[in-house]
Amino acid sequence: MKSHQTATNLSLMERFVLASVAIILGVLLFFLKGQVSTDATLSNLADRSLDPEVALSNGRPTIFEFYADWCEACQEMSSDMLELEAQNLNKLDLVLLNVDNPRWLDLIEKYNVKGIPQLNFFSSEGKLLGASIGIRSFSELKVVAKALIMEETLPNLLNSEELKHSSFELATSRSNENSSKPMSHS
Repeated sequence: MKSHQTATNLSLMERFVLASVAIILGVLLFFLKGQVSTDATLSNLADRSLDPEVALSNGRPTIFEFYADWCEACQEMSSDMLELEAQNLNKLDLVLLNVDNPRWLDLIEKYNVKGIPQLNFFSSEGKLLGASIGIRSFSELKVVAKALIMEETLPNLLNSEELKHSSFELATSRSNENSSKPMSHS
């Protein structure tokens, strides 16, 4: 009877290995859960997006976000973009355009996408008012959304000295130079 009890007990080494495996699996699940949810948020937003031509012609201001699934900054901004969309339902259109999808190559070239995330801001008449490259905070996004909806001038998100070194610019200050495509790294 005693020999049966010792056969089912795990040795100290076996318990240590089992506990280590459980901890590693727990950590992996924690990190994978975060990755899946941000990818799902980007896909969810993109799937719900209006066609760009529809968004630019329906009388509502529009924000285009050029993004990629692999872009960490895009993933970081995805929950803020989702919240921005929810807070401005039927007042502002949000259109996500994946730069890895050849369907959007004409828009990538037309709007001179040089990096991601790139946000392009359009008036309710479909006129390009400004652009921003890089991650933006939710408070910055709210200020821009309010200005678009209220048909006010887009704010400078930074003071004039910082603006010289930033990636936010008004569309009128963009150069019309031809440049390499955003997927190239030259």
